[in-house]
Amino acid sequence: MKPSVLTGEHFINGDFACAEGAIAAGCKFFGAYPITPATEVAERMSERLPDVGGTFVQMEDEIAAMTSILGAAWTGVKTMTATSGPGFSLMMETVGLAVVTETPCVVVNIQRAGPSTGLPTMGAQADMMQVRWGSHGDYEIIAIAPSSPQEMFDLTIEAFNLSETYRVPVFIMSDEIVGHMSEKVVIPAAQTVKTVDRKKPTGRKKGYLPYHPDENGVPPMPAIGDGYNIHVTGLTHDERGYPVMSVEAQKDMVTRLVNKIRRNRDKIIRTEGYLLKDAEIIIVSYGVSARTSYTAVDEARRLGIKAGLLRLITVWPFPDDTIRKLAEKARGFVTVEINMGQISREVERCAGGKAPCHLVGHTGGTVITPDEVINLIKEAF
Repeated sequence: MKPSVLTGEHFINGDFACAEGAIAAGCKFFGAYPITPATEVAERMSERLPDVGGTFVQMEDEIAAMTSILGAAWTGVKTMTATSGPGFSLMMETVGLAVVTETPCVVVNIQRAGPSTGLPTMGAQADMMQVRWGSHGDYEIIAIAPSSPQEMFDLTIEAFNLSETYRVPVFIMSDEIVGHMSEKVVIPAAQTVKTVDRKKPTGRKKGYLPYHPDENGVPPMPAIGDGYNIHVTGLTHDERGYPVMSVEAQKDMVTRLVNKIRRNRDKIIRTEGYLLKDAEIIIVSYGVSARTSYTAVDEARRLGIKAGLLRLITVWPFPDDTIRKLAEKARGFVTVEINMGQISREVERCAGGKAPCHLVGHTGGTVITPDEVINLIKEAF
C-alpha cells in the first residue's frame, strides 16, 4: 500500500491538491460523475484511492454520486464527491438528506459560469447562495472558499474535520481558476496532519438513542455494523430516529440541527484581515477574487487611499459580527466576487445602513482585475 500523505513539495493544480488533502484527511470513499472543471479531482482520486485502501466509484449521475457518499459514510468511512454547475444543482435534494440524517461528508464545487451549462471551462463564483439555500427547509451548512492550490490541500483537511465534528455536509466552494491553477503545494509530514474522527457512542446498546445530542449539540455516530440499532430517515424524527409527524418533533429536530452550527459559529468561522487596522474602505472577497483584492489594496494604499481587505475563508456561516464591527468605522464596503452580487448582499445586510456597500462583479468567465476595484473605489468614494 502506498503512503496516504505524499510529504514534500509538489507543483500541482488546485483540483489535484484537493484530492491529496482528502486522502491525507482519511477519505476512503469517493463517488462522483465527471464534470468540467472538477474532473481532475475525480481523476486524482481514482488513481490514488485504490493505493491507500479506499474505493472510487464513478456513478451514473450526480444524484447517485451524492447519495453514494451518504451511504458510505454510514458504514463508518470518510467520504467526498466533487462536481460543478448543473451537477451541483442535481445534488441539492440530497444535501437536505445529509443535513437531516446528520451524515458527515465533503462536497467540492469547482464553480463555473452558469446558468445551466453556461461556460463549462471558465470560472465563476456564482453558486454561493445556492450552497447556502439550495435545498429545502431550514438548515445550516459550512462552506469554505480556498484561494490557492495550497489552501485546496489545507482547507480540504479542515473541511473533513469540521464535517466529522459537527456531522454536517461541508462544502469546498472553489472556482475554475483556483481548481486549474498550478502552484507549489507543500504537503507536511503525515504525523503533523491534524485529523478529526467522528465521535462514536459508548456504553449499553439497549435503549440507545442515536439522535440524543452530546454537550456540543451533536450526537455521537455509530457505523452500521457496530451493534447499535439505528434508523436513518429523511422524515422528521425523534431521538430514537423514528418518524414522528408532529409540530413538536419538527421544532425540536430542526432547532437542534440549526443550533449545533449557530452556537458553535465562533469555532467554525475563519477570516483573514489585511491592513484592516486603519482601513476606511473595506474590501470583502474570497476565493480567486481575494487574490485580486490584495493587489487592489496595495495599489489603493499607494494612491493614498486607506483600504483594507477582509478575506472570507469560511463563507458560511457568514461572519456577521465581524462585518458589523467594521461598519462602525468604515467609510464603505466594496465586495469583489465573480457573480452579480451574492455575498455583496450579505455584506450590505450586516452593515445595516451604517456604511455604503458597493459591488465589483460580473457574470463570470474572467478574473476581476485590480484596476476594476480601484476604479470603483475612486468613483464611489
